[in-house]
Amino acid sequence: MGRDQGNQAKDANADENKIHLKRTMGYLEGVSFIVGTIIGAGIFVSPTGVLKYSLLNVGVSLIIWTLSGIISLMGALCYAELIIALPFSGGEYSYIKRALGSPVAFIFLWTAMFNRPASNAARALLFAEYAIQPFYGACPAPEMAKKCLALAVLLFLGILNGRSIKMAAWVQIVFTFLKMMALSIIAISGIVLLIRGKTKNTARFENAFSGEIPDAVQISEAFFQGLYAYGGWWSLSYLAVSVVVAVMWAERVIPSFAWIIPASVAISIFGALNGSVFTLGRLSYAASQTGQLPIIVSMLNIHHSTPAPAMILSTVIATAFLISSDLIALMNYFGFSIWLMTGLTCASVIVLRYREPDLLRPYKVCLPVAFGMVAISLFLVLVPIIWSPKVQYLYAFLFMVGGIFLYLPFIHFQIHFEWLDKMTCYLQLLLQVSPANYKSE
Repeated sequence: MGRDQGNQAKDANADENKIHLKRTMGYLEGVSFIVGTIIGAGIFVSPTGVLKYSLLNVGVSLIIWTLSGIISLMGALCYAELIIALPFSGGEYSYIKRALGSPVAFIFLWTAMFNRPASNAARALLFAEYAIQPFYGACPAPEMAKKCLALAVLLFLGILNGRSIKMAAWVQIVFTFLKMMALSIIAISGIVLLIRGKTKNTARFENAFSGEIPDAVQISEAFFQGLYAYGGWWSLSYLAVSVVVAVMWAERVIPSFAWIIPASVAISIFGALNGSVFTLGRLSYAASQTGQLPIIVSMLNIHHSTPAPAMILSTVIATAFLISSDLIALMNYFGFSIWLMTGLTCASVIVLRYREPDLLRPYKVCLPVAFGMVAISLFLVLVPIIWSPKVQYLYAFLFMVGGIFLYLPFIHFQIHFEWLDKMTCYLQLLLQVSPANYKSE
């Protein structure tokens, strides 16, 4: 008996000393990352966008908000089946690769490696704008000051997530708690105004559907706004036209504490950015383990067992996007691709149901929900392209397809250069990283 216990203790210590991604997060940390990533700045600024594209039709606006919540729930249910059945570190990339094949997965990776760091750069700039603006009053904050603060935030979060998962999780818990407090203040204030029953507070609800009915393009734009508030990781470009709306609400409802809203938005953005930095590093790490990125990206820090090279890669790309003179315009090139990738992920549910019927699935989403999500994703992608075509959509499509020209020589035919091995060894010594003892699927 004692010998068996001793052997078990040795095995546990040996496993602990191995270099691999360790599951150190508990329930609270996991919920904080999910909630913190979902609740970004969109919850504060999206309402005006939904109302604008609904042509100030309050009834249509409320319907869009309700349907946006239902669509987000449908997507979450599809993701839940994949996450439970395939608990891999690469997220959507891993699901698409298994269901739709390596080429499609690489196109997803190729797009995400630029789209998501650009989103992080935009989040960092928005955080800097809300954090700095109160110090300048009515005057606009200098662009250089905003970019310097945004750069500092990106570097801080990149280093934090590259050194300590526990510390990154602790930061996420704190900022999620703060943003929930801010939302509670707004919700309670709104309830108080409704209870008072003043005519000006309820006048818009008396003839809610009396306004003009929006067309298909306007409805899709309104859905993008509403879904951004629920999802929090796409269409950051829409924030550019809504920066001051939350501040205006505070000045009218709680003028003595109007500063709370800019601070709350900054806190929300910071928490969402921390969660996004964390997940993007895992995407790069998983892709490298499958051979679709250089092997150095799949290595872990020997002291902290964190994917430091993957974090460095995503942070460097995001930092490069900060140099862009018009980051918001750049984000517009990739806005529709997010829903295309969401549709592919939900399609993976359907494909795997028929290709791998014996795969252990503790939870199964109803197939009509998955088909519905694929149809909705196609609607949100195709309607703006067909009804309001823009050359930027063509550029984005060509960029995505261009990933094939990298996939064929370097992944399919596995062309390799010896100087890459020398560079890998040098970076391995410099960063103090080592290959994982086993793959963290």
